[in-house]
Formats: sequence, C-alpha cells, structure tokens
Amino acid sequence: MPTLPEGTIAASHVWKRFRADRRGSLLSAELRRLSARLRGRPFQAWRWALRDVDFHAEPGDSIGLIGANGSGKSTLLKILTRVMYPYAGSVHVSGRVGALIEVSAGIHPQLTGRENVYLYGMLLGLSRKEVSRKFDEIVAFAEVEQATDRLVKFYSSGMKMRIGFAVAAFLEPHILLVDEVLAVGDASFQQKCLDRMRVVLSQNTTLVFVSHDLAAVQATCTRGIWLAEGDVMTTGPINDVLASYRHAIEMAAEASTAGALGALLKVTAAGRAGVTARTEEPLDITLVFTSDFPRDADLYLGLSEGTATPIFTLNRPVHLSNGQTEVRCTIPHLPLPRGRYYVWVGLWGGGQIVPWQPAGHVDVVGPDLDPAPRAVVRLAPVYVEATWDVAAL
Repeated sequence: MPTLPEGTIAASHVWKRFRADRRGSLLSAELRRLSARLRGRPFQAWRWALRDVDFHAEPGDSIGLIGANGSGKSTLLKILTRVMYPYAGSVHVSGRVGALIEVSAGIHPQLTGRENVYLYGMLLGLSRKEVSRKFDEIVAFAEVEQATDRLVKFYSSGMKMRIGFAVAAFLEPHILLVDEVLAVGDASFQQKCLDRMRVVLSQNTTLVFVSHDLAAVQATCTRGIWLAEGDVMTTGPINDVLASYRHAIEMAAEASTAGALGALLKVTAAGRAGVTARTEEPLDITLVFTSDFPRDADLYLGLSEGTATPIFTLNRPVHLSNGQTEVRCTIPHLPLPRGRYYVWVGLWGGGQIVPWQPAGHVDVVGPDLDPAPRAVVRLAPVYVEATWDVAAL
C-alpha cells in the first residue's frame, strides 16, 4: 500500500469477533456444543462485534461514530489504536494517534501526573523537549496544578479524565480518538473539551468522536457513521446520519410502547385547517382519550427530534369524561425549523394513565437553522427570527 499522508485512516472490510461468555465448567460447554451438533443446530461460540466495516478519513476530517451501547463503536476505536486487531480486513493508520477511549486510558495509576504526561508523549514518539514545551498548557487545562506530583491512583475520576484528555489533545497528534469524554466531566470542562477539539481540527488533525450526546456530535463533526450490532447502517453528512438515527430511535420507542397507549386513542398534528405545518405559523395537535369513568389528570405534551428528550414541553390539567374526550392544543407560532418532529404524550392522574411515549409525528416546512460555530453545542433546534442592520461608522 502506498504511503498515506499523516492523519489518514483507511479501514477496509473489517470484521471483529469475540468468544461468547463461557458459563460453568469446560466440560459442560463441550457437552452443549456436542449436543447442538448432534441435533444439527449451530453452536454460537462467537459473537460478532464488527461486520464488514469500511471506514476512510482524510487529514482534517471530523467523523462521529453513533449507535446504541454494544454497537461496536469502542471496538472500532480500539482497533484504530491497535489495542485490538481485526479478525479479517485491513486497517492502516498514518501518523501519531492520541486516544482517550476510557476515562483513564493510557494513564498509569502508579505514576505521578507529571510522569504520565512524559510517558504518554514518548509513546507518541515525541522527545522530552517537545513534551516540556506543552507541559504547562496540559497541566493548566487539566486543572491539576496542585496534584502534578501526586500519584494518579489518588486522583478522582474527573481528574484522571481531565489529564487524559489534555495529554491526548495537547501533544499534537495527527489523529485524535475520543470516546465519551464529555459524559464524565462537568459542564465547564465539557465546553473546554469542545473548544480544544475546535483548535485541534483547525490544525488539520483528524478527529473520530464517539458520544451519545448527539448535539455535541452534530456541532463537532462533519461526517457520521451509524453502527448497529456491528453493521454500518448509514454513513454520510452528519445531519443526514443523525436524522436517520433519531428516526430509528423514535420507531423503536413506538414499537416498545405498542399496545401500551392506555387511554390515548388518537393523535393528529398539522398546520391550521389541516395544511402542512410551517415555521412560525400555528400548529394544531388533537388528542382523543377514552376513560371508563370521569377523572382529572395532568397532560404533558412535547415535541422531539426522535429521542425521549423533548425540545419543549407543555402541561395542562384536563378532565376526562366517561367515554371519549378530545383535547386540542394550538401553538400559535411554531418555533421549529424545517424537519420531522415527533409528538410525545404522557398522562398522569392518581397514577400513570398514559406512559411518556411517541404518539405521532409532524413534518415542518420552513427555513433551516443558521449554522453555529464549530464545536458550539446547540441544545435544541429552536428557530428565532431576526432582522440585521450593518453599517459603517
């Protein structure tokens, strides 16, 4: 294979499997295997973590890996760092790799913070002088100035994570691999990490970012890969991949709550007079409930991009009559940009009547959101209309 530019990742037809957990004695496992073979049934001794994954990144690319727990994201990162090797396929990584795959990945508990910084730098192929040049920045970023010469085993989980990310990001890697670092730190440190990733990307470093924080992935990455049980479901521009993933989450939520609608019979959502919903125009949501007896309840209504976390929620005490009751909610100025949104409904009164669940969707026609600066997380896609006036003074 020709020499690749530093910062390039080329993974072709990658397969990875793990032996299934063995329970009981080795003899019992062999007896189960023999029994399955005699009955003509395959014995599942292996579990596939990755299946025929193709993955390519050029220097300066920023790629988000998304998917449910157990989908193979961390396994793929470990293969890229050569902590693991694929069962089949090829992986070529060019240049220095800075990786933070776990909270304390690459951090030795029996060494001090200072010693860990120098050790990690030497593993990246840097000289002691080069590490010294960045040492003060790393310590300041990690906020461990008072604990630099303390053994890392006495660090808190947050301190280990901070120094791990600082070392991985500040020693000028050609490729930076980050796995769920934002899930551990506080809000202030999360923003510092995002700010640092923006600087790293401006230096033409390749970023592979794994996170369940879809807003952070969307703000940081330009491309996405959605993994599910080791298979690549879709790949492409990050907004398209996230839209597909969010839709799948909503469909799974609908399937899991099928038959559990309880008192909720019907949900419709549309623009005024049944026309297509539009940004900044009225949205009518109609719900029909049934009850065997009169009761009072609290109705909660929300709109979401697919997950159970709504963009906003509305609450209204309602009285359900004996039989069917129609509830109509009107949002006079829908503050959402173009896209598909999902109606979530929950009803509580003397206990759970309707569990919090998706009950329908609405397609909104309108403008796209203005772009945000790189690595600035926008928590909700709320549309705000504004006028601008620019004049020389």
